[in-house]
Parts: sequence; C-alpha cells; structure tokens
Amino acid sequence: MITVHHLNNSRSQRVLWLLEELELPYEIKRYERDPKTMLAPPSLRKVHPLGKSPVITDEDLTVAESGAIVEYLVDRYGNGRLKPALGTPEHLRYTYWLHYAEGSAMPPQLLKLVFDTIDKTPMPFFVRPIARSITNRVKSSFIDPQITLHLNYMEAEIGKSTWFAGNEFTAADIQISFPLEVAVAQGNLRASRPKLVAFLKSIQARPAYQQALERGGDYDLLS
Repeated sequence: MITVHHLNNSRSQRVLWLLEELELPYEIKRYERDPKTMLAPPSLRKVHPLGKSPVITDEDLTVAESGAIVEYLVDRYGNGRLKPALGTPEHLRYTYWLHYAEGSAMPPQLLKLVFDTIDKTPMPFFVRPIARSITNRVKSSFIDPQITLHLNYMEAEIGKSTWFAGNEFTAADIQISFPLEVAVAQGNLRASRPKLVAFLKSIQARPAYQQALERGGDYDLLS
C-alpha cells in the first residue's frame, strides 16, 4: 500500500491528485505545519532525514521530492498513462516541464515568500525602515522581474498546445500546477494571463483533482 506523508498546504497535494488520476489505492498520514513558523513538524524526519513533504512510502521504499515521486508512480503504476511515448517531441517537453516546475518556476516564488515574511517579522522600530528598504529593493530588482519572466514564458508556452507537454494531459501538468497556484496565492497570476488562468480552471475541474481535495483536506492556496 502506498502511503502519502501529507503536509497541509504543501506540494504533497498534487501527489494525492496524481494517485487519484492513476486510480491507485493509497492511505494518508497527516502532518500539520507549526502555526507560528509554518514549518513541517519534526516527526516528518522519522520518514525522511530532511523532514520535508512530499514523501511517500511504498512497501520498503521511501521516495521524496515531488518530481521523483511523480516519475516513480507514473513509471511503476501508470501502464503508459499520463506520460508521452519515449522518443517523441512530447516526451521531451514532458520531461522538461516535470523538472522546470521546481527547478526554475518555484525558486523566485519561494524567495518572494521569504522576503515578504521578513517585512512582517517583529523587529525594533529603528531597524524596520532599513530592513524594509533592503527587502523592497531585492524584490523590485530581482524577485518580481523573475516571477514576471517565468509567468510570461509559461503563458506563451501553454498557448502552443492544449497541455504543457502537448495535446494530451500528462503528469507534467500536475507537477506545474503548484507553482501556478502559488502565483495566484501571491497575487502574481491574474486575468492578464488568460491562458494560464484557463489552464488552472481546467485542472481544478478534473474529477481526480476534486477527489484529492476531498481526501487531502484544507488547501489554503486556493482561498
């Protein structure tokens, strides 16, 4: 039995979605973020030394990292589903988007989260103007332009086909969903990028996506 070590409001939600798309039986072990730090609880380190989610266990195997989990599940249980045939242009795009999601799209958004948190952190009044000046400069000169660059790129690429890897829905679309939902939550993805907005509406309407939400529980990225 596959067990998903599921952290609330995290990347593990799309692992549940993938399992629903593949119609695989699985169980969920739930973990809650610390309400003050928003970090994963120490108990996750008993599953994987880094103590991060997502992590799955499948019999005697432990698999971490979103991309590795997606590849493992699709390769072992997909029976050709959710993955283009080897040697096709669609497979090359599939591999690219599967790794682009975390390797390129997420880092600037994580930086934005960190620097936004600094702005809200309690500090002496005489330090706050200095800290705010630094964070605003970093966001305006690097982070925000990078987010804009990547969103514009994805908007153009999704316009080339129905889905990111081609005209068939694949696990790469599941993988890319998280950075796009983060972009919405941070206020960076709006109606000015209609193709990405339409993509999100399409995936969120899928029955497997909805079933994963029901099993996974609250997912505040959608609020």
